[in-house]
Amino acid sequence: MKYIIKTLSNLGVIGSLRLLFSLILSKICFPTARIVRYPFYIRKEGKLSIGFGFSANAGLVLDVFGKDSQLIIGDNVMANYRLHIGAAKYVKIGSNTLFGSDCTVMDHSHGGYKGESHSDPSIAPVKRELVSSPIIIGNNCWFGDRVFITPGVTIGDGVVVGAGSIVTKDLPTNCLAVGVPAKIVKKFSYLTKHWEVCINN
Repeated sequence: MKYIIKTLSNLGVIGSLRLLFSLILSKICFPTARIVRYPFYIRKEGKLSIGFGFSANAGLVLDVFGKDSQLIIGDNVMANYRLHIGAAKYVKIGSNTLFGSDCTVMDHSHGGYKGESHSDPSIAPVKRELVSSPIIIGNNCWFGDRVFITPGVTIGDGVVVGAGSIVTKDLPTNCLAVGVPAKIVKKFSYLTKHWEVCINN
């Protein structure tokens, strides 16, 4: 109780009212969440499952469109400002994962540009067929600010991705990746208990 009173006094009257409004709205819209700050946008045409203790700062966007689409968020997932998750097929985010500000997780694109699917550039992008591929993110991952995770990517447990990176390929467990596209630069060694530089990269 002392902590709550101290927090409210630090926020001032306007800040306290905003926090209380977000708490009440969170419990109505996200019964299992810790807090989701307003404003947020939710489109739920398919299945949306949010674990216990979820929290997100202002600007959260969850797009779950199409009756067969699924977005599954584990327990104690935390997001800073403006996390955008788009699930046209399947997105799963493991427990205890942390997102910095302005991160995007998108399992689809307007049109296809590789493999068997190639879209005609003379067709307006908005009219091209949505091409989607599942995204699976493990537990205990940390994504810095402005990370973009592209369709079809699987990310193992304990992965760290540096700010501004674009993840275009699978990342194995307990690695640190940075860049555009993201490349592995370190792996955690349980033998030395250190993040060790990858010689091959």
